[in-house]
Amino acid sequence: MVQQIEIVLPSFNRGFHLITHLIEDQLSSLPEKGILHVFIQHTSAGLTINENADPTVRTDFETVFNKLVPEGASYYIHTFEGLDDMPAHIKSSLVGQSITIPITNHRLNLGTWQGIYLCEFRYRSGRRRLMATIYY
Repeated sequence: MVQQIEIVLPSFNRGFHLITHLIEDQLSSLPEKGILHVFIQHTSAGLTINENADPTVRTDFETVFNKLVPEGASYYIHTFEGLDDMPAHIKSSLVGQSITIPITNHRLNLGTWQGIYLCEFRYRSGRRRLMATIYY
């Protein structure tokens, strides 16, 4: 059996944001066992799973990604939407657009220190749409 739910996230500032609770709040009762697949429908943001306790991890992610993919590089051709546009597309491809999490005992089976991140790579992004698919 398959269930799909569209989740619309509020607008976030650029950075790495824990959104586990926002996703869980939108999911009705989860099956005893299954798989949750979450896909972001955008090309300038991504999803990942990482540290959910220490907020400095998210700050370090932002710092490292900005060093790996700098804004304003002279070799970018796609610059119509601003200095953060092409770097946002590259960062999104590096992180990826989807995550998969097992469901066990009606709960997301994340590790003790794991949380779901929205990786927002634009300064002004607006709301982001996720498609959550539950397989059971």
